Amino acid sequence: MRNNFEFLDLKAFLAVLELSSFHAAAKLLNLSPPALSRRIKALEEAVGAQLIERTTRRVGPTQVGREMMPLMRRLVDEFEESILSISDLGGRHRAQVRLASVPTAAFYFLPRVVQAFHARYPEIRFRIMDLSANEGLDAVANGEVEFGINITGATRDDLMFTPLMEDPFVLACRRDHEFAARAALPWSALEGHPLIGVSKTSGNRAVLDRALATAAKRPDLNWFYEVNHLSTSLGLVEAGLGISVLPQLATPQREHPLIATVILQDPVVTRTIGLVERRGARLSPAAARFRDLLVNEWRGS
Repeated sequence: MRNNFEFLDLKAFLAVLELSSFHAAAKLLNLSPPALSRRIKALEEAVGAQLIERTTRRVGPTQVGREMMPLMRRLVDEFEESILSISDLGGRHRAQVRLASVPTAAFYFLPRVVQAFHARYPEIRFRIMDLSANEGLDAVANGEVEFGINITGATRDDLMFTPLMEDPFVLACRRDHEFAARAALPWSALEGHPLIGVSKTSGNRAVLDRALATAAKRPDLNWFYEVNHLSTSLGLVEAGLGISVLPQLATPQREHPLIATVILQDPVVTRTIGLVERRGARLSPAAARFRDLLVNEWRGS
């Protein structure tokens, strides 16, 4: 029987229970499944008791494992916090913040928050995955990233959603289009015009379709072009192929020589952007500090 254990043994134990999966935990920790199993076995030998029960249907803690989880989580947190403190004093720290973000937020908002965080913690690296809404939810759920910036609410039992802002859908058209001079338009004004929209499988389209389906007067829209990426729709608008409906955050944030944006109303349709986290999981100290900065910067913007 071993008299001690390693830090990675604790990480392995917590990852397995937080993800309820040996496979997902091995992927998260960059370990092979056999290596992960050896880590768990080594910890159990050091403790002198079985900590994890594994059946064909579920993975969960034993009674001893459940009792030891808070202690092991505290040990891991205190160690990682001490490493961050050393980094603050000029030491070299190689922690990494892993997050997934819908592309519009990743492009227009995330850079300035990362820049502010980097000024405080220059040795902490980032892995930012710009994914669609559904892909981003999966990445958070399976532990590939620690948290995400997404547009979908808490529609899954294994995820938590913290709203940060409302992003309205607007019309984008060329400056020589008849709508360009208008400050606002009702959705009904778009009837008969060839529209450029994102795929029906996208999160943005789902938000839009749900809102318009419940409108007092549902507009009869002609979705003539369908694209996978919002940036592609702007390219088609520039070419004069049609007009596009897209979130305001995805439109040019400065004066554009070719594209104008117009407010859409009757009804006003918005998507909610927020943070997505695994229910019951704990962020690493580096990710927790970045999350706090992200919330403060976003709500103050």
